[in-house]
Amino acid sequence: MVRGFGIFAVAGENNSAGGRPVHFKLLPILVAGAAGAAMAFQGAINAALGKIVGILEATFVVHLVGLVFVAALLFVLQLGQGSLLKLGQAGWHLYLGGILGVAIIYGVARSIPEIGVAPATTAIIVVQLLTAAIIDHTGLFGLKQLSFAWYRAIGVLFMASGAFLLLKK
Repeated sequence: MVRGFGIFAVAGENNSAGGRPVHFKLLPILVAGAAGAAMAFQGAINAALGKIVGILEATFVVHLVGLVFVAALLFVLQLGQGSLLKLGQAGWHLYLGGILGVAIIYGVARSIPEIGVAPATTAIIVVQLLTAAIIDHTGLFGLKQLSFAWYRAIGVLFMASGAFLLLKK
């Protein structure tokens, strides 16, 4: 029996369509939504800083401020739950996140002044969704594999259609 529906369903219970377990919980969805809102603000703020000091320079400053902030969280407030001593256990490719972070900050700060926050964010979301679907389908980086079913393909088409409508002048 299912208690709730969609994102409100209790994880691990079977849904009525195919008897597959529902894997969504409300809190992770809300956290992801908050991260999405933060990304829109971050892009606009980084673009504004880039206009003043330069885009690559703004990217450096953003990462420096982020480093100081996370260092305070880890070492002053001791909020970390892992162990930095295990860094040697990670494959080299797992350190590419830092380079990707620079590419993301730079790309967002570069595109927003040219096309605006909403169009840039729309393009980011659509391409991010397609990339995420590929990562899910392949189980890349040892993550849980989620097949790209027909209903996910329809979801991507709806997102792309919505993006087209948002970007249309």
